[in-house]
Amino acid sequence: MSPPTSPRTAADPATAARHGWPQALGTVLAGLIAMGVVASLGLWAAGATDLGGDAFPRIVSATVVTSVGGAVELSGDAGGIVGTEASLTVIPLSVTLAGALVVAWGFLRPLHHRAVAGSAELADWAGRIAVLWLAALLGLAFAARQTFQVPLEEGGPDDLGDLFGIEPTVGFTTDVPLTVLFGLLWLAGVLALALLVPHGAPLPGRLLQLETPLRPAAYTMVLLLLAYVVIGVVVGLVVAGTEGHPAETFAVMLLGLPNLVWLSLTIGMGATWDGRVEGPFGLPMPHILDEVLRGQEVSALNLGTLSEHDGRVWWLLVVDVVLLLAAGCVMAARTPARLPPWRHAVHMAVALALTVLMICLVGRVTAHYGLSVLGIGDLGGGLSGDVFLRPRLWGAVGLAVAWGLVTGFLGALLARWLVRRGRGVVGYGSE
Repeated sequence: MSPPTSPRTAADPATAARHGWPQALGTVLAGLIAMGVVASLGLWAAGATDLGGDAFPRIVSATVVTSVGGAVELSGDAGGIVGTEASLTVIPLSVTLAGALVVAWGFLRPLHHRAVAGSAELADWAGRIAVLWLAALLGLAFAARQTFQVPLEEGGPDDLGDLFGIEPTVGFTTDVPLTVLFGLLWLAGVLALALLVPHGAPLPGRLLQLETPLRPAAYTMVLLLLAYVVIGVVVGLVVAGTEGHPAETFAVMLLGLPNLVWLSLTIGMGATWDGRVEGPFGLPMPHILDEVLRGQEVSALNLGTLSEHDGRVWWLLVVDVVLLLAAGCVMAARTPARLPPWRHAVHMAVALALTVLMICLVGRVTAHYGLSVLGIGDLGGGLSGDVFLRPRLWGAVGLAVAWGLVTGFLGALLARWLVRRGRGVVGYGSE
């Protein structure tokens, strides 16, 4: 009598490989709908519906484009006398995260109950999604185009507008080649993580050796980032319910919550970001950050400068200690082989350094807008503005390595103690 066959080790190819064009289309559409809904709600809460006309759906398209790394170019025109200058670089990571989770789920859904999948099968399935995703990117890129008229203030600029018939405008268009390039790279990263992170995701036979060293680290880092997002949601709901301005709070949550909470992760570790907020525009962030950054000079954003305005920011350090130690413990508990603690520490350091590097690359913000007469000076009074936020990259990565070594080592010791007490997390492999 032959032993029973596990559904994860032997699946009927005719039923298990149900990932044709309709399923690929469903995955792409589900991802786009999720991103569009989150972007629409966030922009609606931010007041973008007041722009009128057909601007709102075009702004939603531009938001989705930027959320996958696409490039949106700003332009302005005010006739031959008055010039305009505008630029914007920001990734709305709430929209990015929503799309990534839905696309990853749709990619893995036809592959469940599989332990191994052939390289050709996975490439074929990913290729179908990529083709349809490319078509969707092109559609969004050509839809994300709009021009707005900028009202001038009374006094000087308004008089010039009446005298010379100046009607300054600012608009945005999409850089189609860059949007396609970065959008496809984003999709490739999402699909790769979808295969690498979950325990049940099938891998090609030749890549099974990567399961032991990579999956625990990848799973732990994704879990860590999602834990910060969950904490941010709870804090945001409390703020919306107790401190007023719920629309603004929900706009920040729906467009840039990961931008804030992942920034707080690096700041809690001791990292420093340089930034400036000048003019009427600002960053989608709590008031305390705006206070630190607003001014004519570049300001440093770290635990020290923030604590001068609010001592409660030291809780960021406490949260980092707790969550990173928990991450080190989970990572050690999910490692199949019994590795020495120093090996866990090295794995944790590398994983955390790569995670912080990613945060630093996607968390940058740059925005500028100004008017000038004959190219001399800024015009428009309160219309000119300059906003940027950038990390001290290698300092942040170095701190991540140090934190990873310490929390990885202590987490491994804690995991062993929990196992001895019979409370350990069950790993996905055997020792």
